[in-house]
Amino acid sequence: MDSINEKSLLTESQFEQSDVEYDQKEVAYGGFFEMQKWQLRHRMFSGEWTENFQREIFCRGNAVAGIIYDPWRDEIALIEQFRVGAHAHPTGPWCLEVVAGMMDKGGESPEEVMARELEEEAGLQAKDMEFICRYLSSPGGTDEEVFLYALLCDLSEAGGIHGLDEEHEDIRLLVFPAQEVFAAMLNGRMNNAATLIGLQWLQLNRERLRGQAAVVE
Repeated sequence: MDSINEKSLLTESQFEQSDVEYDQKEVAYGGFFEMQKWQLRHRMFSGEWTENFQREIFCRGNAVAGIIYDPWRDEIALIEQFRVGAHAHPTGPWCLEVVAGMMDKGGESPEEVMARELEEEAGLQAKDMEFICRYLSSPGGTDEEVFLYALLCDLSEAGGIHGLDEEHEDIRLLVFPAQEVFAAMLNGRMNNAATLIGLQWLQLNRERLRGQAAVVE
């Protein structure tokens, strides 16, 4: 790495898409989601190329997620719903989460999808929406990218059961004082990346959001 500015690696890789060669791509399974099987090789840090090898890619598509916060009441809303992937988790398959959904309708921006999912899963409309980050949920095996937001909402009358019957959703909206959520967020009930990242971001930005809300009032 003598000829590479190591500091620049914090913002971009020395490699790019042309440093990967795909010999074959085929669909191994096609259903609600798709699993693909690829034969590929890529350039190594030594400058040489790897041999051809196989990887399976879970093609899930992109998603949005949003942490619901009321800066006027200092409250956080989380949804609770059944998640089959958590069937063996010690706390059980009913998880506390942020609102989220797939970007599966063409032509919609991430913000439009986020607003729709907030209405469907929580019965709320955001007074303001702040972009937090975008991240790959598990790049070792899936192409899913998540667009994460802070959703500033009035939670004075929030609660109840939400979700779409045609999507077999049974979603309960729960509202808690922010400090109680922060104290419990690592106990295992909030066990997915979008929720934990959103809550940690909110911890760092909570006072700023409350101050901005007070000015608006």
